[in-house]
Amino acid sequence: MKSPLAEQERDRLIEAMLPDVAFDGWSRAALHVAARTAGLPADEAEALFASGAPDMVAAFSRWADRRMLERYEAAPPQSVSTGARVKRALALRFEVMQPWREAVRRALAVLALPPHALLGTRLVYETVDAIWYASGDASTDFSFYTKRATLAGVYGATLLFWLDDRSEGLAYTLAFIDRRLADIARLGEARTRLEEALRRLPNPLRLLRPVR
Repeated sequence: MKSPLAEQERDRLIEAMLPDVAFDGWSRAALHVAARTAGLPADEAEALFASGAPDMVAAFSRWADRRMLERYEAAPPQSVSTGARVKRALALRFEVMQPWREAVRRALAVLALPPHALLGTRLVYETVDAIWYASGDASTDFSFYTKRATLAGVYGATLLFWLDDRSEGLAYTLAFIDRRLADIARLGEARTRLEEALRRLPNPLRLLRPVR
Protein backbone atom coordinates (compact mmCIF):
# COMPACT_ATOMS: atom_id res chain seq x y z
CA MET A 1 0.00 0.00 0.00
CA LYS A 2 1.61 3.22 -1.19
CA SER A 3 -1.34 5.57 -1.30
CA PRO A 4 -1.11 8.96 0.48
CA LEU A 5 -3.76 7.73 2.93
CA ALA A 6 -1.74 4.63 3.77
CA GLU A 7 1.35 6.81 4.24
CA GLN A 8 -0.54 9.05 6.64
CA GLU A 9 -1.76 6.03 8.60
CA ARG A 10 1.77 4.66 8.80
CA ASP A 11 3.00 8.01 10.07
CA ARG A 12 0.31 8.04 12.76
CA LEU A 13 1.28 4.55 13.86
CA ILE A 14 5.02 5.30 13.84
CA GLU A 15 4.47 8.38 16.02
CA ALA A 16 2.31 6.35 18.38
CA MET A 17 4.89 3.52 18.49
CA LEU A 18 7.99 5.59 19.19
CA PRO A 19 7.55 5.91 22.97
CA ASP A 20 7.33 2.11 23.30
CA VAL A 21 9.97 1.01 20.78
CA ALA A 22 12.74 1.60 23.32
CA PHE A 23 11.20 -1.18 25.44
CA ASP A 24 9.45 -3.46 22.94
CA GLY A 25 11.54 -2.90 19.81
CA TRP A 26 10.02 -2.71 16.35
CA SER A 27 7.60 -5.48 17.20
CA ARG A 28 3.98 -6.47 16.78
CA ALA A 29 3.47 -5.82 20.49
CA ALA A 30 4.53 -2.18 20.07
CA LEU A 31 2.43 -1.94 16.90
CA HIS A 32 -0.69 -3.22 18.67
CA VAL A 33 -0.28 -0.67 21.46
CA ALA A 34 0.15 2.05 18.83
CA ALA A 35 -2.95 0.85 16.97
CA ARG A 36 -5.05 1.19 20.12
CA THR A 37 -3.62 4.67 20.70
CA ALA A 38 -4.36 5.68 17.09
CA GLY A 39 -7.81 4.09 17.10
CA LEU A 40 -7.06 1.54 14.39
CA PRO A 41 -7.91 -2.18 14.40
CA ALA A 42 -4.83 -4.34 14.99
CA ASP A 43 -5.30 -6.27 11.73
CA GLU A 44 -5.38 -3.03 9.71
CA ALA A 45 -2.22 -1.86 11.44
CA GLU A 46 -0.47 -5.14 10.65
CA ALA A 47 -1.54 -4.90 7.01
CA LEU A 48 0.25 -1.54 6.76
CA PHE A 49 3.48 -3.25 7.86
CA ALA A 50 3.08 -6.60 6.15
CA SER A 51 6.76 -7.58 6.52
CA GLY A 52 6.87 -6.68 10.19
CA ALA A 53 9.93 -4.97 11.66
CA PRO A 54 11.65 -4.11 8.33
CA ASP A 55 8.52 -2.28 7.14
CA MET A 56 8.28 -0.43 10.47
CA VAL A 57 11.94 0.64 10.30
CA ALA A 58 11.52 1.80 6.68
CA ALA A 59 8.43 3.80 7.63
CA PHE A 60 10.31 5.36 10.56
CA SER A 61 13.19 6.42 8.31
CA ARG A 62 10.84 7.91 5.70
CA TRP A 63 8.84 9.66 8.44
CA ALA A 64 12.09 11.25 9.68
CA ASP A 65 13.03 12.30 6.14
CA ARG A 66 9.69 14.05 5.69
CA ARG A 67 9.89 15.78 9.07
CA MET A 68 13.40 16.98 8.15
CA LEU A 69 12.16 18.44 4.86
CA GLU A 70 9.24 20.16 6.60
CA ARG A 71 11.55 21.80 9.13
CA TYR A 72 14.03 22.78 6.44
CA GLU A 73 11.35 24.44 4.31
CA ALA A 74 9.99 26.24 7.38
CA ALA A 75 13.42 27.70 8.26
CA PRO A 76 15.97 27.45 5.42
CA PRO A 77 19.56 28.58 6.15
CA GLN A 78 20.56 32.18 5.53
CA SER A 79 23.75 31.19 3.70
CA VAL A 80 23.69 30.47 -0.02
CA SER A 81 26.65 28.07 0.15
CA THR A 82 25.95 24.43 -0.64
CA GLY A 83 27.94 23.27 2.38
CA ALA A 84 25.81 25.38 4.74
CA ARG A 85 22.59 24.06 3.23
CA VAL A 86 23.77 20.46 3.47
CA LYS A 87 24.86 20.97 7.07
CA ARG A 88 21.48 22.49 7.93
CA ALA A 89 19.58 19.54 6.44
CA LEU A 90 21.86 17.01 8.16
CA ALA A 91 21.46 18.79 11.50
CA LEU A 92 17.67 18.77 11.14
CA ARG A 93 17.66 15.04 10.39
CA PHE A 94 19.43 14.38 13.69
CA GLU A 95 17.24 16.91 15.46
CA VAL A 96 14.17 14.97 14.35
CA MET A 97 15.64 11.71 15.65
CA GLN A 98 17.00 13.19 18.88
CA PRO A 99 14.06 12.24 21.14
CA TRP A 100 14.06 8.71 19.71
CA ARG A 101 17.71 7.66 19.98
CA GLU A 102 16.86 4.19 21.30
CA ALA A 103 14.38 3.66 18.47
CA VAL A 104 17.21 4.43 16.05
CA ARG A 105 19.45 1.88 17.79
CA ARG A 106 16.69 -0.70 17.47
CA ALA A 107 16.24 0.19 13.81
CA LEU A 108 19.96 -0.25 13.12
CA ALA A 109 19.84 -3.66 14.79
CA VAL A 110 17.08 -4.70 12.37
CA LEU A 111 18.96 -3.36 9.34
CA ALA A 112 22.18 -5.08 10.44
CA LEU A 113 20.61 -8.47 9.72
CA PRO A 114 21.85 -9.85 6.36
CA PRO A 115 18.37 -10.16 4.79
CA HIS A 116 17.82 -6.43 5.37
CA ALA A 117 21.14 -5.10 4.08
CA LEU A 118 19.64 -3.93 0.78
CA LEU A 119 16.84 -2.13 2.62
CA GLY A 120 19.40 -0.36 4.79
CA THR A 121 21.29 0.82 1.71
CA ARG A 122 18.07 2.02 0.09
CA LEU A 123 17.03 3.99 3.17
CA VAL A 124 20.41 5.71 3.43
CA TYR A 125 20.15 6.64 -0.24
CA GLU A 126 16.66 8.07 0.29
CA THR A 127 17.91 10.16 3.21
CA VAL A 128 20.93 11.63 1.44
CA ASP A 129 18.86 12.21 -1.70
CA ALA A 130 16.35 14.15 0.43
CA ILE A 131 19.21 16.19 1.93
CA TRP A 132 20.58 17.07 -1.52
CA TYR A 133 17.07 17.88 -2.72
CA ALA A 134 16.55 20.23 0.23
CA SER A 135 19.95 21.79 -0.49
CA GLY A 136 18.88 22.68 -4.02
CA ASP A 137 20.98 20.15 -5.92
CA ALA A 138 19.88 19.95 -9.54
CA SER A 139 22.69 17.80 -10.95
CA THR A 140 21.79 15.11 -13.47
CA ASP A 141 25.23 13.94 -14.59
CA PHE A 142 27.69 11.58 -12.91
CA SER A 143 28.11 14.02 -10.01
CA PHE A 144 24.50 13.20 -9.01
CA TYR A 145 25.71 9.78 -7.87
CA THR A 146 29.09 10.82 -6.50
CA LYS A 147 27.46 13.52 -4.35
CA ARG A 148 25.07 11.01 -2.86
CA ALA A 149 27.73 8.37 -2.31
CA THR A 150 29.98 10.90 -0.58
CA LEU A 151 27.19 12.24 1.62
CA ALA A 152 26.14 8.68 2.50
CA GLY A 153 29.58 8.20 4.04
CA VAL A 154 29.26 11.43 6.01
CA TYR A 155 25.74 10.55 7.17
CA GLY A 156 26.71 7.04 8.25
CA ALA A 157 29.74 8.20 10.21
CA THR A 158 27.77 11.02 11.83
CA LEU A 159 24.94 8.66 12.77
CA LEU A 160 27.31 6.42 14.73
CA PHE A 161 28.89 9.47 16.40
CA TRP A 162 25.48 10.95 17.26
CA LEU A 163 24.31 7.80 19.02
CA ASP A 164 26.75 8.52 21.86
CA ASP A 165 26.62 12.33 21.78
CA ARG A 166 25.20 13.76 25.00
CA SER A 167 26.32 17.34 24.38
CA GLU A 168 23.85 20.18 24.76
CA GLY A 169 22.16 21.08 21.51
CA LEU A 170 24.09 18.30 19.72
CA ALA A 171 27.13 20.60 19.72
CA TYR A 172 29.60 17.73 19.29
CA THR A 173 27.60 16.21 16.43
CA LEU A 174 27.42 19.56 14.63
CA ALA A 175 31.19 19.98 15.03
CA PHE A 176 31.67 16.44 13.70
CA ILE A 177 29.57 17.31 10.62
CA ASP A 178 31.69 20.43 10.09
CA ARG A 179 34.89 18.36 10.13
CA ARG A 180 33.55 15.75 7.72
CA LEU A 181 32.26 18.35 5.26
CA ALA A 182 35.58 20.22 5.48
CA ASP A 183 37.43 16.99 4.68
CA ILE A 184 35.25 16.52 1.60
CA ALA A 185 35.85 20.12 0.51
CA ARG A 186 39.63 19.67 0.83
CA LEU A 187 39.50 16.44 -1.17
CA GLY A 188 37.45 18.18 -3.85
CA GLU A 189 39.94 21.04 -4.05
CA ALA A 190 42.86 18.61 -4.25
CA ARG A 191 41.15 16.65 -7.02
CA THR A 192 40.50 19.86 -8.97
CA ARG A 193 44.16 20.90 -8.67
CA LEU A 194 45.31 17.45 -9.79
CA GLU A 195 43.01 17.49 -12.79
CA GLU A 196 44.27 20.94 -13.78
CA ALA A 197 47.90 19.82 -13.41
CA LEU A 198 47.27 16.74 -15.55
CA ARG A 199 45.69 18.84 -18.27
CA ARG A 200 48.88 20.93 -18.45
CA LEU A 201 51.11 17.89 -18.93
CA PRO A 202 52.02 16.78 -22.46
CA ASN A 203 49.71 14.17 -23.81
CA PRO A 204 51.84 10.98 -24.11
CA LEU A 205 49.75 9.84 -27.08
CA ARG A 206 51.21 12.68 -29.10
CA LEU A 207 54.61 10.94 -28.96
CA LEU A 208 53.14 8.04 -30.90
CA ARG A 209 52.06 10.19 -33.81
CA PRO A 210 54.28 9.81 -36.91
CA VAL A 211 56.40 12.79 -37.87
CA ARG A 212 55.23 14.31 -41.15
